[in-house]
Amino acid sequence: MQPMKDDTMLHEQINVLRDMIPENGLSVTAEEICALVENKDLHLSDILSLTDQIRRAHKNNRVFLCSITNAKSGKCSQNCAFCAQSSFHETRIETYPLLSVDELTEKAFFMEKKGATHYSIVTSGHSLNEAEIDRICQAVEIIVKKTRLTICGSLGMLSQAGAKKLISSGMTRYHHNLETARSHFDKICTTHSYDEDLDTIHTAVDNGFAVCSGGIFGLGESWKQRVELAFTLKGLPVDTIPVNFLNPVKGTRLQDMPLLSPRDALLCIAIMRLVNPEKSITVCGGREITLKDFQSWVFKAGANGLMIGNYLTTSGRDIAMDMDMVRDCGHTVTMDEARG
Repeated sequence: MQPMKDDTMLHEQINVLRDMIPENGLSVTAEEICALVENKDLHLSDILSLTDQIRRAHKNNRVFLCSITNAKSGKCSQNCAFCAQSSFHETRIETYPLLSVDELTEKAFFMEKKGATHYSIVTSGHSLNEAEIDRICQAVEIIVKKTRLTICGSLGMLSQAGAKKLISSGMTRYHHNLETARSHFDKICTTHSYDEDLDTIHTAVDNGFAVCSGGIFGLGESWKQRVELAFTLKGLPVDTIPVNFLNPVKGTRLQDMPLLSPRDALLCIAIMRLVNPEKSITVCGGREITLKDFQSWVFKAGANGLMIGNYLTTSGRDIAMDMDMVRDCGHTVTMDEARG
């Protein structure tokens, strides 16, 4: 039986991309990626064999392990449709002001012992005031002296003054997600603009930070918009792309949004790797509930990083299980991968 014409063209397209892997990055267009992932004849194994090869070409089998602490919870002034911490939503999360220096440092010490290579201090809200930044700087100085962790901040919009203080304290990375494509952003958030997010990324880079920025998939966006986000990130000075999947929280505007299928979630990771072959990609929130028994497949899809431990308002799975998974996949955890 002769293969269908569309199926033949699909395999030819994959082979063309595969032949480009040894070169210094792939040169693909948004139209080519859209045509690939929207093709109903696409076999997941075909695309994952390609993205796994790209990952190994650029990252070998080295992985990094991120951890976060919800350092300031709830009462956020922004109306992001997915967020349990937004003051626009009625959710049953715990709310509290910025943690003490002791609490921030103890959480870092704990996560290093559990195997994390990166530790991110995450706060709710549009931005922090000067006193809050000073407290975080105090904690960072202690963590830098007493651990080998790479310290990251996810502290909302960033000013020049705040950036200078944080970088001087020893924080080397800044995290600021775009969340989704510009063309879909007004369906998700209207209390700040997409350009404000871009400005914070550039402010962080201008002050010496390495930057990670990505988004959440499953917010009602199209495949075209997922590709749009991938190309936006390709054009930005970020070296790491966090990939999250929506975990619908009761009380939020997206509480009834269905979960992505494991196949579609893996394809979202694959898109990021195809479009950004040299950047690091880490899989974060929503991994457990979305991927279920396919969590180890994130590496074949192109990821070279994993978030371990709990998330902001939801629980992660047992850290020992993730450590076993990483080892069983033949990967080596390194402090230097995606290090600022």
